[in-house]
Amino acid sequence: MTPTPYPVRVTAQLDPDVSRWLWLIKWILAIPHYLVLVVLWLSFVVLSVVAFVGILFTGRYPRGIFDVNVGVLRWSWRVSYYAYGGLGTDRYPPFTLADVADYPAHLEVPYPEHLSQGLVLVKTWLLALPHYLVVAFFVGGGAYLGSQDPAPWIFGSGLIGLLVLVAGVVLLVTGRYPQAVFDLVIGLQRWVLRVAAYAALMTDVYPPFRLDQGGDERSAPVAAGLVP
Repeated sequence: MTPTPYPVRVTAQLDPDVSRWLWLIKWILAIPHYLVLVVLWLSFVVLSVVAFVGILFTGRYPRGIFDVNVGVLRWSWRVSYYAYGGLGTDRYPPFTLADVADYPAHLEVPYPEHLSQGLVLVKTWLLALPHYLVVAFFVGGGAYLGSQDPAPWIFGSGLIGLLVLVAGVVLLVTGRYPQAVFDLVIGLQRWVLRVAAYAALMTDVYPPFRLDQGGDERSAPVAAGLVP
Protein backbone atom coordinates (compact mmCIF):
# COMPACT_ATOMS: atom_id res chain seq x y z
CA MET A 1 0.00 0.00 0.00
CA THR A 2 1.32 3.45 -0.88
CA PRO A 3 2.06 5.52 2.25
CA THR A 4 -0.21 8.50 2.83
CA PRO A 5 1.40 11.76 4.00
CA TYR A 6 0.21 12.97 7.38
CA PRO A 7 -2.11 15.98 6.92
CA VAL A 8 -0.07 18.29 9.17
CA ARG A 9 2.93 19.38 7.09
CA VAL A 10 5.89 20.94 8.90
CA THR A 11 9.02 21.98 6.99
CA ALA A 12 12.12 24.06 7.65
CA GLN A 13 15.29 25.08 5.84
CA LEU A 14 18.55 25.62 7.69
CA ASP A 15 20.12 28.95 6.78
CA PRO A 16 23.77 28.37 5.79
CA ASP A 17 24.94 31.65 7.31
CA VAL A 18 23.40 31.53 10.80
CA SER A 19 25.22 33.96 13.08
CA ARG A 20 27.63 32.57 15.68
CA TRP A 21 26.43 34.87 18.43
CA LEU A 22 23.00 36.30 17.57
CA TRP A 23 21.24 33.39 19.28
CA LEU A 24 22.53 34.70 22.62
CA ILE A 25 20.17 37.70 22.43
CA LYS A 26 17.26 36.26 20.52
CA TRP A 27 15.33 36.02 23.78
CA ILE A 28 15.30 39.82 23.73
CA LEU A 29 14.66 40.21 20.01
CA ALA A 30 11.69 37.84 20.12
CA ILE A 31 9.90 39.62 23.00
CA PRO A 32 7.46 41.47 20.68
CA HIS A 33 6.43 38.11 19.24
CA TYR A 34 6.05 36.55 22.68
CA LEU A 35 3.67 39.33 23.71
CA VAL A 36 1.56 38.85 20.60
CA LEU A 37 1.58 35.07 21.02
CA VAL A 38 0.17 35.35 24.54
CA VAL A 39 -2.89 37.10 23.10
CA LEU A 40 -3.09 34.75 20.13
CA TRP A 41 -3.02 31.65 22.33
CA LEU A 42 -5.73 33.02 24.60
CA SER A 43 -7.82 33.54 21.48
CA PHE A 44 -6.84 30.06 20.26
CA VAL A 45 -8.30 28.46 23.39
CA VAL A 46 -11.58 30.36 23.13
CA LEU A 47 -11.93 29.69 19.42
CA SER A 48 -11.15 26.01 19.94
CA VAL A 49 -14.09 25.75 22.33
CA VAL A 50 -16.34 27.30 19.68
CA ALA A 51 -14.91 24.90 17.10
CA PHE A 52 -15.60 21.96 19.44
CA VAL A 53 -19.27 22.89 19.60
CA GLY A 54 -19.43 23.36 15.83
CA ILE A 55 -17.88 19.95 15.15
CA LEU A 56 -20.06 18.25 17.76
CA PHE A 57 -23.29 19.46 16.17
CA THR A 58 -22.38 19.76 12.48
CA GLY A 59 -19.30 17.65 11.87
CA ARG A 60 -17.52 20.69 10.47
CA TYR A 61 -14.78 22.91 11.84
CA PRO A 62 -15.88 26.53 11.20
CA ARG A 63 -13.64 27.60 8.34
CA GLY A 64 -12.80 31.07 9.62
CA ILE A 65 -11.83 29.72 13.04
CA PHE A 66 -9.80 26.94 11.42
CA ASP A 67 -7.78 29.42 9.38
CA VAL A 68 -7.06 31.56 12.44
CA ASN A 69 -6.04 28.62 14.61
CA VAL A 70 -3.77 27.17 11.95
CA GLY A 71 -2.26 30.64 11.67
CA VAL A 72 -1.53 30.67 15.40
CA LEU A 73 0.28 27.32 15.11
CA ARG A 74 2.17 28.63 12.09
CA TRP A 75 3.16 31.86 13.85
CA SER A 76 4.33 29.89 16.89
CA TRP A 77 6.39 27.56 14.73
CA ARG A 78 8.13 30.43 12.95
CA VAL A 79 9.02 32.13 16.24
CA SER A 80 10.14 28.84 17.76
CA TYR A 81 12.32 28.09 14.75
CA TYR A 82 13.90 31.55 14.88
CA ALA A 83 14.42 31.41 18.64
CA TYR A 84 15.10 28.60 21.05
CA GLY A 85 13.01 25.89 19.46
CA GLY A 86 15.37 25.69 16.50
CA LEU A 87 17.86 28.56 15.98
CA GLY A 88 17.72 27.57 12.32
CA THR A 89 17.47 31.08 10.90
CA ASP A 90 18.39 34.66 11.76
CA ARG A 91 15.62 36.07 9.59
CA TYR A 92 13.13 37.82 11.86
CA PRO A 93 9.70 36.15 11.84
CA PRO A 94 6.91 38.09 10.11
CA PHE A 95 3.92 39.33 12.11
CA THR A 96 1.23 37.45 10.22
CA LEU A 97 -0.99 34.39 10.52
CA ALA A 98 -0.57 33.66 6.82
CA ASP A 99 2.11 31.52 5.28
CA VAL A 100 5.10 33.47 3.97
CA ALA A 101 6.48 31.68 0.95
CA ASP A 102 10.11 32.76 1.30
CA TYR A 103 10.38 32.29 5.07
CA PRO A 104 12.41 29.16 5.94
CA ALA A 105 9.79 27.61 8.27
CA HIS A 106 6.32 26.50 7.15
CA LEU A 107 3.29 24.76 8.62
CA GLU A 108 0.25 23.70 6.61
CA VAL A 109 -2.91 21.86 7.63
CA PRO A 110 -5.50 21.14 4.90
CA TYR A 111 -9.05 22.06 5.81
CA PRO A 112 -11.09 18.95 6.68
CA GLU A 113 -14.47 18.90 4.96
CA HIS A 114 -15.87 16.59 7.64
CA LEU A 115 -14.78 15.61 11.15
CA SER A 116 -16.15 12.87 13.39
CA GLN A 117 -18.77 14.12 15.83
CA GLY A 118 -17.93 11.24 18.17
CA LEU A 119 -14.14 11.54 18.16
CA VAL A 120 -14.33 15.21 19.06
CA LEU A 121 -15.46 14.14 22.54
CA VAL A 122 -12.34 12.08 23.27
CA LYS A 123 -9.46 13.24 21.06
CA THR A 124 -7.99 15.98 23.21
CA TRP A 125 -8.17 14.45 26.69
CA LEU A 126 -8.05 10.70 26.02
CA LEU A 127 -6.79 9.59 22.61
CA ALA A 128 -3.92 12.07 22.55
CA LEU A 129 -2.77 11.15 26.08
CA PRO A 130 0.02 8.74 24.96
CA HIS A 131 1.40 11.47 22.73
CA TYR A 132 1.26 14.02 25.56
CA LEU A 133 3.62 11.84 27.56
CA VAL A 134 6.08 11.70 24.67
CA VAL A 135 5.77 15.41 23.91
CA ALA A 136 6.30 16.31 27.58
CA PHE A 137 9.68 14.59 27.34
CA PHE A 138 10.47 16.50 24.15
CA VAL A 139 9.59 19.98 25.41
CA GLY A 140 10.16 19.57 29.13
CA GLY A 141 7.91 18.52 31.98
CA GLY A 142 4.26 19.52 32.00
CA ALA A 143 4.66 22.87 30.26
CA TYR A 144 3.21 21.56 27.03
CA LEU A 145 0.26 19.90 28.72
CA GLY A 146 -0.56 23.09 30.56
CA SER A 147 -0.28 25.60 27.76
CA GLN A 148 -0.71 23.57 24.54
CA ASP A 149 1.91 25.94 23.16
CA PRO A 150 4.37 24.09 20.90
CA ALA A 151 6.84 26.96 20.84
CA PRO A 152 9.35 26.77 23.71
CA TRP A 153 10.33 30.41 24.30
CA ILE A 154 13.46 29.74 26.33
CA PHE A 155 15.77 26.81 26.79
CA GLY A 156 13.88 24.28 28.84
CA SER A 157 14.67 20.96 30.42
CA GLY A 158 13.22 19.00 27.52
CA LEU A 159 15.10 17.16 24.83
CA ILE A 160 14.46 19.87 22.24
CA GLY A 161 15.85 22.59 24.50
CA LEU A 162 18.91 20.52 25.27
CA LEU A 163 19.62 19.77 21.61
CA VAL A 164 19.16 23.40 20.59
CA LEU A 165 21.53 24.47 23.38
CA VAL A 166 24.11 22.01 22.05
CA ALA A 167 23.61 23.41 18.54
CA GLY A 168 24.04 26.96 19.87
CA VAL A 169 27.30 26.14 21.62
CA VAL A 170 28.67 24.33 18.56
CA LEU A 171 27.58 27.26 16.40
CA LEU A 172 29.34 29.70 18.72
CA VAL A 173 32.58 27.73 18.62
CA THR A 174 32.69 26.54 15.01
CA GLY A 175 30.34 28.86 13.14
CA ARG A 176 28.37 25.86 11.83
CA TYR A 177 25.06 24.37 12.89
CA PRO A 178 25.49 20.56 13.11
CA GLN A 179 23.26 18.99 10.45
CA ALA A 180 22.50 15.86 12.47
CA VAL A 181 21.26 17.93 15.39
CA PHE A 182 19.16 20.07 13.05
CA ASP A 183 17.51 17.02 11.50
CA LEU A 184 16.66 15.59 14.91
CA VAL A 185 15.32 18.89 16.29
CA ILE A 186 13.01 19.36 13.31
CA GLY A 187 11.80 15.78 13.63
CA LEU A 188 10.94 16.34 17.28
CA GLN A 189 9.22 19.65 16.55
CA ARG A 190 7.27 18.01 13.73
CA TRP A 191 6.00 15.40 16.18
CA VAL A 192 4.97 18.13 18.65
CA LEU A 193 3.12 20.15 16.03
CA ARG A 194 1.28 17.11 14.67
CA VAL A 195 0.03 16.36 18.17
CA ALA A 196 -0.90 20.01 18.72
CA ALA A 197 -3.01 20.07 15.56
CA TYR A 198 -4.69 16.76 16.44
CA ALA A 199 -5.43 17.89 19.99
CA ALA A 200 -6.82 21.14 18.58
CA LEU A 201 -9.35 19.05 16.58
CA MET A 202 -7.93 20.02 13.18
CA THR A 203 -7.77 16.43 11.93
CA ASP A 204 -9.16 13.00 12.82
CA VAL A 205 -6.01 11.26 11.59
CA TYR A 206 -4.10 9.97 14.59
CA PRO A 207 -0.50 11.23 14.73
CA PRO A 208 2.01 8.48 13.95
CA PHE A 209 4.50 7.38 16.59
CA ARG A 210 7.26 8.06 14.15
CA LEU A 211 10.19 10.45 14.13
CA ASP A 212 10.37 11.95 10.63
CA GLN A 213 13.66 13.82 10.77
CA GLY A 214 14.97 16.56 8.51
CA GLY A 215 13.65 19.77 7.10
CA ASP A 216 11.55 18.20 4.36
CA GLU A 217 8.45 16.14 5.00
CA ARG A 218 8.55 12.49 4.09
CA SER A 219 5.52 10.38 3.30
CA ALA A 220 4.57 8.64 6.51
CA PRO A 221 1.80 6.05 6.88
CA VAL A 222 -1.11 7.31 8.95
CA ALA A 223 -2.36 5.29 11.89
CA ALA A 224 -5.34 3.14 11.04
CA GLY A 225 -8.53 2.73 12.96
CA LEU A 226 -9.18 6.26 14.17
CA VAL A 227 -10.42 7.85 10.97
CA PRO A 228 -14.22 7.68 10.53
